Amino acid sequence: MNLPPKTSNKQGFTLIELLVVIAIIAVLASLVLAAAGSVQKKGARSRAEAEIKAVEAALESYKSDNGDYPSNSVSGSANLVSALMPTNGGKIYFEFKTKYTNSGGWVDPFGYNYNYIYTNGSSNNGTNNYDLWSTATDVSAGKTNTNAWIKNW
Repeated sequence: MNLPPKTSNKQGFTLIELLVVIAIIAVLASLVLAAAGSVQKKGARSRAEAEIKAVEAALESYKSDNGDYPSNSVSGSANLVSALMPTNGGKIYFEFKTKYTNSGGWVDPFGYNYNYIYTNGSSNNGTNNYDLWSTATDVSAGKTNTNAWIKNW
């Protein structure tokens, strides 16, 4: 009597095989997302540094035309926006994009306002100067890592 050859009834993947594949995909996805977040932070820092350099050039042009830097009579960087991009038809020294401004001033790539202070002769050499910086973090949430600040000094 000849018996037919035994055939396997296995027609799909086992539960263990599927779970292993899903775990591998999850690990790879988390690595990719972590790398993407790091790239975005580096890009935001680079953009903030470039914006500060561009505004420094605009401030020097403003000073050459007006004899001094804009004062900081308004809190935040709102006075900086109104001085470098006046709405009354004056000379525009720097064009701030509408989506990067708010009522408090000029917004950095991290979503917080840049800071601008006119020192008015209080520096060591007695000349008028300014400080311009981005905290790169939310300082109102208690994050005050000054080493991470992006600044012009």
